[in-house]
Amino acid sequence: MMALELRERPVEQTAAAEIIDCDIHPKVRSLEDLRPWLSNRWWDHLQTYGLRSRHGFAKGSPYPKAAPMACRRDAWPASGGEPGSDLELMCEQLLDAYGITLGVLNPLSTGQGDQNAEFSAAMCFATNEWQKAAWTEREPRLRASVLVSYEDGEASRAEIERRAGDPDFAQVLLLSRTAEPLGQKRYWPIYEAATEAGLPVGIHVFGYSGWARSGGWASYYIEEMTEHAASAQAVVASLVFEGVFERFPALKVVLIEAGFGWLAALGWRLDKVWARMRDEVPHVPRPPSAYLSEQLWVTTQPMEEPKIRAHLLDVIEWIGPDRIMFATDYPHWDFDDPGHALALPDKALKRRIMFENARAVYGRG
Repeated sequence: MMALELRERPVEQTAAAEIIDCDIHPKVRSLEDLRPWLSNRWWDHLQTYGLRSRHGFAKGSPYPKAAPMACRRDAWPASGGEPGSDLELMCEQLLDAYGITLGVLNPLSTGQGDQNAEFSAAMCFATNEWQKAAWTEREPRLRASVLVSYEDGEASRAEIERRAGDPDFAQVLLLSRTAEPLGQKRYWPIYEAATEAGLPVGIHVFGYSGWARSGGWASYYIEEMTEHAASAQAVVASLVFEGVFERFPALKVVLIEAGFGWLAALGWRLDKVWARMRDEVPHVPRPPSAYLSEQLWVTTQPMEEPKIRAHLLDVIEWIGPDRIMFATDYPHWDFDDPGHALALPDKALKRRIMFENARAVYGRG
């Protein structure tokens, strides 16, 4: 990878010389953008029935009006469309402004988890083609995620196999709130295909498969935000105890937009209960933390920031400095500015988190 020259900016600290941003959200200007890759059948279906996610906010937006579409106010393109739909503006505000070496695209609200599984697969295929045509083929600093209709394991496998070997794709993308815990065998074809293709599996928080946060539908948006970490913890426990990591030892899993301060404590707890109840899961022969230290990564945004900076270093050490990767969450309202985020005194550690860890995980230049 070639580093890009940074533009001078009046910030509290200098951004890393090379940055890989693991969470960028592109958006279609309208569903018409996907028309070239949808058959007449599915285009007619979309026009007649629309997207039908199994989600509590299917008839309205879960986001507060103070941050429409949960996005930065300055990210709305002057030419129209929603934040994340304009490549030139994304370059201006993110890629060029911070010298981003590589960015991973994670499209949301694109038909994943739709009630009609066949339609969901068609929408994922179209979105993957759109990512290439509108983004990665126009901007060499961007990589796409393979969207899959994750409630249909075999359809997901076929889409992953279709993208295998394509350097425009960096990972397979799932969401954290699925119909069943993600360790269940219905999802194993995804992990098998991703492993065979040499692609990490990114699991982004939220989801459209009909389930609320762990305690039911929340009254407030702030509850949804704080539950992201809890949903990620449930995913980790499921992957470990269902035996996914043991069955697929080459599988790489990246948890996106869930922070990371909770991971060390979760690993300790999983080890404790495993030590006492391991006879229930003989298919998990090693302590859970062993799998986490080899096959699991987390991204920074939205990172927990203790008042005492030394405690952040403790958390990083507990998790493992090679397990954490940087993300901005552009263009969302809680975007992490690379020039301000992750104020670490250790430059070598900061470089690992901002660049080297992601380069090793994604393995694409």
